Amino acid sequence: MSDPTRPRGPKIISVANQKGGVGKTTTAINLSAALAEAGCRVLVVDLDPQGNASTGLGVETEDRKLTTYDLLLEDINLTDVIQETGVQGMGIIPATVDLSSADIELLSNEKRSFLLHDALRQPAMDAFDWDYILIDCPPSLNLLTVNAMIASDSVLIPLQSEFFALEGLSQLMLTVREVRQTANPKLRIEGVVLTMFDARNNLSQQVEQDARDNLGELVMETRIPRNVRVSEAPSFAQPVIDYDPTSKGAEAYRELARELMSKHMKIAA
Repeated sequence: MSDPTRPRGPKIISVANQKGGVGKTTTAINLSAALAEAGCRVLVVDLDPQGNASTGLGVETEDRKLTTYDLLLEDINLTDVIQETGVQGMGIIPATVDLSSADIELLSNEKRSFLLHDALRQPAMDAFDWDYILIDCPPSLNLLTVNAMIASDSVLIPLQSEFFALEGLSQLMLTVREVRQTANPKLRIEGVVLTMFDARNNLSQQVEQDARDNLGELVMETRIPRNVRVSEAPSFAQPVIDYDPTSKGAEAYRELARELMSKHMKIAA
């Protein structure tokens, strides 16, 4: 995507929420695919030791020779660790369970919080000409998540449309504020996106109302519906946009991508 209004370098977004099961990896995969479909060049950085983003994009475990673990701890060149996906214009840095020990191993490193920041700014990055880099964070506020936030321009927060959805969000916001004050003053909240939304369900509507009352314009207009096609797609190692292009889930992620790009174009202007 050639956009003269876009600042030099990719827009780096952490997809984060310390609560599990909120649609974080699903959002990272499908938003990336929707951005790629719209003509953007997108890199997914799998920073979750579970490696679900890698699996969901068709990277078999045996093919993950070099991973985010190597990128953080072994001083690996970016060109060696980025893999192609089945989606045109979309690459991935995969993850394996090795990453689960990274927190402990990073503690002895003076630059432990800035390793991902520095890795994603290697001179080799310019040759790829990415428009977006989406980082799929682990479901915890650990050193990996802090690395992601320090490396990022913004944080996108998936919020499940269920009871207690807003619980824990204050801690995530506090972490963002601390990172902004101590290490990355440009970091901001990209937005909060409601996932697994069921418009027929009073609880989903109540969660949306509470979120908008408390967070105002931070809540994205696009809502991601509870959709069986979205749930099925990872088992076929595909984003829902490829698995079932006309499904409600696919359309919702396209709409989220459009909302995101529109916001960035306004900021650039």
